[in-house]
Amino acid sequence: MKKVMPFVFLLTLVLSTLAPLLSQEYKGKGRVVGYVFDEHETPLEGVKVKLLSLMAKQGFEVVTDGEGKWIASWIRSGGWNVDFEKAGYTPKMIMIQVQEYSRNPELRVVMKKAAGHVVSEDLKKVLIQGNLLFDQKKYEEAGAVYRDILAKYPDSFVIGINLGNCYFALERYEEAEAEYLKVLEKEPGNTDALLGVGNAHTNRGRREKALEWYGKIEFDKIDDPVVLYNIGTIFFNNSQHGDALKYYQRAVALQAEFPDGLYQLGLTLLTLGQNAESREAFEKYLRLDADSERAAQVRSFLDFLKKN
Repeated sequence: MKKVMPFVFLLTLVLSTLAPLLSQEYKGKGRVVGYVFDEHETPLEGVKVKLLSLMAKQGFEVVTDGEGKWIASWIRSGGWNVDFEKAGYTPKMIMIQVQEYSRNPELRVVMKKAAGHVVSEDLKKVLIQGNLLFDQKKYEEAGAVYRDILAKYPDSFVIGINLGNCYFALERYEEAEAEYLKVLEKEPGNTDALLGVGNAHTNRGRREKALEWYGKIEFDKIDDPVVLYNIGTIFFNNSQHGDALKYYQRAVALQAEFPDGLYQLGLTLLTLGQNAESREAFEKYLRLDADSERAAQVRSFLDFLKKN
Protein backbone atom coordinates (compact mmCIF):
# COMPACT_ATOMS: atom_id res chain seq x y z
CA MET A 1 0.00 0.00 0.00
CA LYS A 2 1.21 3.49 -0.77
CA LYS A 3 2.27 5.53 2.21
CA VAL A 4 0.12 8.58 2.75
CA MET A 5 2.06 11.82 2.43
CA PRO A 6 1.56 15.09 4.32
CA PHE A 7 -1.51 16.89 3.06
CA VAL A 8 -2.60 20.42 2.22
CA PHE A 9 -4.68 22.23 4.78
CA LEU A 10 -6.57 25.50 5.28
CA LEU A 11 -5.38 28.24 7.60
CA THR A 12 -7.18 31.53 8.32
CA LEU A 13 -4.24 33.90 8.20
CA VAL A 14 -3.21 36.90 6.15
CA LEU A 15 -0.31 36.99 3.69
CA SER A 16 1.38 40.24 2.76
CA THR A 17 0.59 41.69 -0.65
CA LEU A 18 2.74 40.29 -3.43
CA ALA A 19 5.06 42.86 -4.95
CA PRO A 20 4.93 43.31 -8.74
CA LEU A 21 7.40 40.96 -10.36
CA LEU A 22 9.14 41.45 -13.68
CA SER A 23 10.48 37.93 -14.28
CA GLN A 24 8.16 34.96 -14.42
CA GLU A 25 10.03 32.01 -12.96
CA TYR A 26 6.73 30.76 -11.54
CA LYS A 27 5.57 29.80 -15.04
CA GLY A 28 4.99 26.17 -15.95
CA LYS A 29 2.35 23.85 -17.38
CA GLY A 30 0.15 23.39 -14.31
CA ARG A 31 -3.43 24.57 -13.91
CA VAL A 32 -5.53 25.03 -10.77
CA VAL A 33 -9.24 25.83 -10.58
CA GLY A 34 -10.93 26.97 -7.39
CA TYR A 35 -14.17 28.39 -5.96
CA VAL A 36 -14.80 30.76 -3.06
CA PHE A 37 -18.05 30.82 -1.04
CA ASP A 38 -19.37 32.53 2.06
CA GLU A 39 -20.67 30.64 5.09
CA HIS A 40 -24.09 30.28 3.44
CA GLU A 41 -22.67 28.56 0.33
CA THR A 42 -23.14 31.73 -1.75
CA PRO A 43 -20.40 32.26 -4.37
CA LEU A 44 -18.22 35.29 -3.63
CA GLU A 45 -17.39 37.54 -6.57
CA GLY A 46 -14.46 39.93 -6.58
CA VAL A 47 -12.24 37.99 -4.17
CA LYS A 48 -8.57 38.76 -4.78
CA VAL A 49 -6.66 35.49 -5.07
CA LYS A 50 -2.93 36.03 -4.70
CA LEU A 51 -0.64 33.13 -5.58
CA LEU A 52 3.00 32.87 -4.51
CA SER A 53 5.34 30.09 -5.67
CA LEU A 54 7.49 29.05 -2.72
CA MET A 55 10.31 27.88 -4.98
CA ALA A 56 10.34 30.84 -7.38
CA LYS A 57 9.39 33.35 -4.65
CA GLN A 58 7.19 34.97 -7.28
CA GLY A 59 3.51 35.10 -8.02
CA PHE A 60 0.51 36.87 -9.45
CA GLU A 61 -3.10 37.75 -8.71
CA VAL A 62 -6.49 36.73 -10.14
CA VAL A 63 -10.06 37.66 -9.14
CA THR A 64 -13.13 35.44 -8.70
CA ASP A 65 -16.05 35.78 -11.11
CA GLY A 66 -19.80 35.73 -10.45
CA GLU A 67 -19.68 32.01 -9.70
CA GLY A 68 -16.89 32.49 -7.18
CA LYS A 69 -14.54 30.79 -9.65
CA TRP A 70 -10.88 31.55 -10.22
CA ILE A 71 -8.30 29.90 -12.47
CA ALA A 72 -4.51 29.89 -12.29
CA SER A 73 -3.02 28.63 -15.55
CA TRP A 74 0.50 27.93 -16.76
CA ILE A 75 2.11 27.65 -13.34
CA ARG A 76 5.04 25.57 -12.15
CA SER A 77 4.88 22.52 -9.91
CA GLY A 78 5.69 22.64 -6.22
CA GLY A 79 4.35 24.46 -3.19
CA TRP A 80 2.25 27.61 -3.48
CA ASN A 81 0.78 29.96 -0.90
CA VAL A 82 -2.66 31.16 -1.98
CA ASP A 83 -4.06 34.25 -0.23
CA PHE A 84 -7.77 35.20 -0.43
CA GLU A 85 -8.87 38.76 0.33
CA LYS A 86 -12.21 40.56 0.12
CA ALA A 87 -13.44 43.61 2.00
CA GLY A 88 -15.65 42.64 4.92
CA TYR A 89 -14.29 39.07 5.15
CA THR A 90 -11.51 37.51 7.18
CA PRO A 91 -8.55 36.91 4.84
CA LYS A 92 -7.64 33.26 4.32
CA MET A 93 -4.48 31.49 3.24
CA ILE A 94 -4.00 27.94 2.02
CA MET A 95 -0.86 26.10 1.00
CA ILE A 96 -1.16 23.79 -2.02
CA GLN A 97 1.03 21.43 -4.02
CA VAL A 98 0.75 21.86 -7.80
CA GLN A 99 1.46 19.14 -10.36
CA GLU A 100 2.25 20.13 -13.94
CA TYR A 101 1.47 16.84 -15.67
CA SER A 102 -1.52 15.61 -13.67
CA ARG A 103 -4.91 17.09 -12.97
CA ASN A 104 -4.92 19.14 -9.79
CA PRO A 105 -7.99 18.80 -7.53
CA GLU A 106 -10.46 21.68 -7.58
CA LEU A 107 -10.12 23.89 -4.52
CA ARG A 108 -13.08 25.00 -2.45
CA VAL A 109 -12.63 27.81 0.08
CA VAL A 110 -15.15 29.32 2.50
CA MET A 111 -14.56 32.87 3.75
CA LYS A 112 -16.11 34.12 6.98
CA LYS A 113 -17.41 37.58 7.74
CA ALA A 114 -14.69 39.62 9.46
CA ALA A 115 -14.94 39.63 13.24
CA GLY A 116 -12.20 42.15 14.00
CA HIS A 117 -9.36 39.66 14.59
CA VAL A 118 -6.08 40.81 13.06
CA VAL A 119 -2.98 38.64 12.74
CA SER A 120 0.32 40.39 13.43
CA GLU A 121 2.86 41.02 10.71
CA ASP A 122 5.48 39.17 12.77
CA LEU A 123 3.36 36.01 12.78
CA LYS A 124 2.81 36.22 9.02
CA LYS A 125 6.54 36.47 8.35
CA VAL A 126 7.43 33.54 10.60
CA LEU A 127 4.66 31.37 9.15
CA ILE A 128 5.90 31.97 5.60
CA GLN A 129 9.41 31.06 6.75
CA GLY A 130 8.15 27.78 8.18
CA ASN A 131 6.18 26.96 5.04
CA LEU A 132 9.23 27.60 2.85
CA LEU A 133 11.34 25.25 4.99
CA PHE A 134 8.63 22.59 4.80
CA ASP A 135 8.45 22.90 1.00
CA GLN A 136 12.24 22.45 0.88
CA LYS A 137 11.79 19.23 2.93
CA LYS A 138 13.67 20.71 5.88
CA TYR A 139 11.17 19.20 8.27
CA GLU A 140 13.18 19.52 11.49
CA GLU A 141 13.79 23.22 10.86
CA ALA A 142 10.19 23.84 9.83
CA GLY A 143 8.98 22.05 12.97
CA ALA A 144 11.10 24.32 15.14
CA VAL A 145 9.50 27.36 13.51
CA TYR A 146 5.99 26.03 14.05
CA ARG A 147 6.72 25.13 17.68
CA ASP A 148 7.93 28.67 18.26
CA ILE A 149 4.73 30.08 16.73
CA LEU A 150 2.56 27.88 18.93
CA ALA A 151 4.48 28.98 22.04
CA LYS A 152 4.19 32.69 21.22
CA TYR A 153 0.71 32.68 19.67
CA PRO A 154 -1.39 30.03 21.48
CA ASP A 155 -4.58 31.27 19.80
CA SER A 156 -3.12 30.05 16.48
CA PHE A 157 -3.56 26.43 17.62
CA VAL A 158 -4.45 25.31 14.08
CA ILE A 159 -0.74 25.62 13.22
CA GLY A 160 -0.44 22.40 15.17
CA ILE A 161 -1.44 20.76 11.88
CA ASN A 162 1.72 22.19 10.29
CA LEU A 163 3.79 20.79 13.14
CA GLY A 164 2.03 17.44 12.87
CA ASN A 165 2.83 17.35 9.16
CA CYS A 166 6.52 17.83 9.94
CA TYR A 167 6.51 14.84 12.30
CA PHE A 168 4.50 12.89 9.72
CA ALA A 169 7.06 13.57 6.98
CA LEU A 170 9.78 12.37 9.36
CA GLU A 171 7.73 9.17 9.92
CA ARG A 172 7.27 10.03 13.61
CA TYR A 173 3.61 9.13 13.46
CA GLU A 174 2.81 9.04 17.17
CA GLU A 175 4.08 12.60 17.58
CA ALA A 176 2.16 13.67 14.47
CA GLU A 177 -1.04 12.13 15.82
CA ALA A 178 -0.57 13.93 19.14
CA GLU A 179 -0.39 17.30 17.38
CA TYR A 180 -3.49 16.61 15.28
CA LEU A 181 -5.39 15.56 18.42
CA LYS A 182 -4.48 18.85 20.12
CA VAL A 183 -6.16 20.71 17.27
CA LEU A 184 -9.22 18.45 17.50
CA GLU A 185 -9.57 19.23 21.21
CA LYS A 186 -10.33 22.84 20.27
CA GLU A 187 -11.90 22.27 16.86
CA PRO A 188 -13.47 18.77 16.79
CA GLY A 189 -14.66 18.98 13.19
CA ASN A 190 -11.36 20.06 11.64
CA THR A 191 -11.18 17.94 8.48
CA ASP A 192 -7.41 18.20 8.07
CA ALA A 193 -6.72 17.11 11.64
CA LEU A 194 -9.14 14.17 11.32
CA LEU A 195 -7.46 13.17 8.09
CA GLY A 196 -4.05 13.48 9.71
CA VAL A 197 -4.96 11.08 12.53
CA GLY A 198 -6.34 8.59 10.00
CA ASN A 199 -3.20 8.86 7.88
CA ALA A 200 -0.99 8.31 10.93
CA HIS A 201 -2.84 5.08 11.70
CA THR A 202 -2.65 4.02 8.03
CA ASN A 203 1.11 4.37 7.90
CA ARG A 204 1.43 2.35 11.13
CA GLY A 205 -0.62 -0.47 9.63
CA ARG A 206 -3.63 0.11 11.88
CA ARG A 207 -6.34 -0.36 9.28
CA GLU A 208 -9.34 -0.57 11.59
CA LYS A 209 -8.35 2.57 13.52
CA ALA A 210 -7.62 4.39 10.26
CA LEU A 211 -11.10 3.59 8.92
CA GLU A 212 -12.62 4.75 12.20
CA TRP A 213 -11.05 8.18 11.78
CA TYR A 214 -11.63 8.44 8.04
CA GLY A 215 -15.27 7.65 8.78
CA LYS A 216 -15.54 10.90 10.75
CA ILE A 217 -14.84 12.91 7.57
CA GLU A 218 -17.45 13.75 4.97
CA PHE A 219 -16.56 11.71 1.87
CA ASP A 220 -16.62 14.66 -0.54
CA LYS A 221 -14.15 16.58 1.63
CA ILE A 222 -11.34 14.08 0.99
CA ASP A 223 -9.55 15.44 -2.06
CA ASP A 224 -6.18 13.66 -1.89
CA PRO A 225 -6.08 10.82 -4.48
CA VAL A 226 -3.48 8.81 -2.51
CA VAL A 227 -5.55 9.01 0.68
CA LEU A 228 -8.64 7.90 -1.25
CA TYR A 229 -6.64 5.05 -2.80
CA ASN A 230 -5.42 3.90 0.61
CA ILE A 231 -8.87 3.96 2.15
CA GLY A 232 -10.24 2.05 -0.84
CA THR A 233 -7.51 -0.56 -0.49
CA ILE A 234 -8.32 -1.09 3.19
CA PHE A 235 -11.93 -1.79 2.20
CA PHE A 236 -10.81 -4.00 -0.72
CA ASN A 237 -8.55 -6.09 1.49
CA ASN A 238 -11.49 -6.57 3.87
CA SER A 239 -13.66 -7.76 0.93
CA GLN A 240 -15.84 -4.63 1.22
CA HIS A 241 -15.72 -4.09 -2.52
CA GLY A 242 -18.73 -1.81 -2.79
CA ASP A 243 -17.16 0.62 -0.31
CA ALA A 244 -13.77 0.33 -2.01
CA LEU A 245 -15.30 1.21 -5.37
CA LYS A 246 -16.43 4.73 -4.48
CA TYR A 247 -12.99 5.64 -3.10
CA TYR A 248 -11.16 4.36 -6.18
CA GLN A 249 -13.63 6.15 -8.46
CA ARG A 250 -13.08 9.46 -6.71
CA ALA A 251 -9.31 8.96 -6.67
CA VAL A 252 -9.09 8.60 -10.46
CA ALA A 253 -11.64 11.37 -10.98
CA LEU A 254 -9.31 13.73 -9.11
CA GLN A 255 -6.16 12.38 -10.77
CA ALA A 256 -6.84 10.83 -14.16
CA GLU A 257 -3.24 9.69 -14.70
CA PHE A 258 -3.09 7.44 -11.63
CA PRO A 259 -1.99 3.92 -12.70
CA ASP A 260 -2.36 2.31 -9.27
CA GLY A 261 -5.82 3.82 -8.87
CA LEU A 262 -6.94 2.68 -12.32
CA TYR A 263 -5.61 -0.83 -11.72
CA GLN A 264 -7.45 -1.21 -8.43
CA LEU A 265 -10.58 0.37 -9.90
CA GLY A 266 -10.55 -2.14 -12.77
CA LEU A 267 -9.94 -5.03 -10.38
CA THR A 268 -12.77 -3.92 -8.07
CA LEU A 269 -15.22 -3.51 -10.94
CA LEU A 270 -14.21 -6.95 -12.25
CA THR A 271 -14.82 -8.46 -8.80
CA LEU A 272 -18.25 -6.81 -8.70
CA GLY A 273 -19.13 -8.16 -12.16
CA GLN A 274 -19.25 -4.71 -13.79
CA ASN A 275 -17.34 -5.93 -16.82
CA ALA A 276 -17.87 -3.01 -19.22
CA GLU A 277 -16.68 -0.49 -16.63
CA SER A 278 -13.78 -2.75 -15.65
CA ARG A 279 -12.66 -2.99 -19.26
CA GLU A 280 -12.73 0.79 -19.60
CA ALA A 281 -10.58 1.26 -16.48
CA PHE A 282 -8.00 -1.33 -17.62
CA GLU A 283 -7.79 0.24 -21.09
CA LYS A 284 -7.05 3.61 -19.48
CA TYR A 285 -4.40 1.91 -17.38
CA LEU A 286 -2.58 0.57 -20.46
CA ARG A 287 -2.38 4.06 -21.92
CA LEU A 288 -0.20 4.98 -18.95
CA ASP A 289 1.70 1.69 -18.54
CA ALA A 290 2.12 -0.62 -21.50
CA ASP A 291 5.33 -2.48 -20.67
CA SER A 292 5.43 -3.57 -17.03
CA GLU A 293 4.63 -7.02 -15.61
CA ARG A 294 1.38 -5.63 -14.30
CA ALA A 295 0.52 -4.38 -17.79
CA ALA A 296 0.77 -7.98 -19.00
CA GLN A 297 -1.62 -9.00 -16.24
CA VAL A 298 -4.03 -6.24 -17.26
CA ARG A 299 -3.96 -7.54 -20.85
CA SER A 300 -4.94 -10.98 -19.59
CA PHE A 301 -7.86 -9.40 -17.73
CA LEU A 302 -8.90 -7.62 -20.93
CA ASP A 303 -8.70 -10.86 -22.93
CA PHE A 304 -11.03 -12.44 -20.39
CA LEU A 305 -13.44 -9.48 -20.48
CA LYS A 306 -13.59 -9.50 -24.29
CA LYS A 307 -14.72 -13.13 -24.22
CA ASN A 308 -17.39 -12.52 -21.58
